[in-house]
Amino acid sequence: MAVDTSPRSTTWTHVDGEWLPGNPPLIGPTSHAMWLGSTVFDGARWFDGIAPDLDLHCQRINRSALAMGLKPVKSAEEIVALAWEGVAKFDGATAIYIKPMYWGEHGSPGSVVAVDAESTRFALCLFEAPMGGHGGTSLTVSPYRRPSPETAMTEAKTGSLYPNSGRMIAEARSRGFDNALVRDLNGNVVETASSNVFMVKDGVVMTPAANRTFLAGITRARVIDLLRKAGFDVHEAAFSVEDFMQADEIFTTGNYSKVVGVTRLDGRDLQEGPVTRKALELYMDWAFGRSESEE
Repeated sequence: MAVDTSPRSTTWTHVDGEWLPGNPPLIGPTSHAMWLGSTVFDGARWFDGIAPDLDLHCQRINRSALAMGLKPVKSAEEIVALAWEGVAKFDGATAIYIKPMYWGEHGSPGSVVAVDAESTRFALCLFEAPMGGHGGTSLTVSPYRRPSPETAMTEAKTGSLYPNSGRMIAEARSRGFDNALVRDLNGNVVETASSNVFMVKDGVVMTPAANRTFLAGITRARVIDLLRKAGFDVHEAAFSVEDFMQADEIFTTGNYSKVVGVTRLDGRDLQEGPVTRKALELYMDWAFGRSESEE
């Protein structure tokens, strides 16, 4: 029985100069991307009339393309304009995920393994996706680790990194948790399987320092900046699992759900604390232009 390939929500994709509804067939069995994984993507959000940091996400997709050995064929400004064109195709009732993508069609001359930059293709996919995170999330320490830059292409937001995240989440859910707290090869906590992570101890905000083993996200940077401008002490350093187990609060940041409180870490229950609530408030105030936190 054939698998239903239709998307699970209203979806529009811009490719080769036109907007197509649904899930258009773009990658074939001989495509380098399908065969050897030369894909990069990014993700921004539209909700309630705004798309926070859309420009930064569109800049990052082009950096990811270069890191993968692809050739950006759209400027960040062109991608931003297309994104707003796509948003207008929706009814505005549901939040939208904005996903620019590049991939390679062919291997380079002399080596099929390395992608041919001249075969780069671009698509911009938008689909309805409600904002998540309400009610908090639970974490367990994952037995799996993040790779180092010497062992994987950690400098790009590439699809090839995400099967590792997927098995982290599947393993965590098999034990009754929503997500996983993840370490690097040295045993330091770096993030969750799908978002950046913060902890609070005695009023001080702490988050793992960007060490090139994980995606130090755009929302992470925005929240750090907003908290510091609001007078919070924010430290970026190396932290152990035990450090997180002793935290007063833990919260995550990411484009998909912005700021989410952690309510359980393995056997320890936590409350969504005042710093977590303030981080979300500061972010939303900035996003809707209700504060003077603009850079």
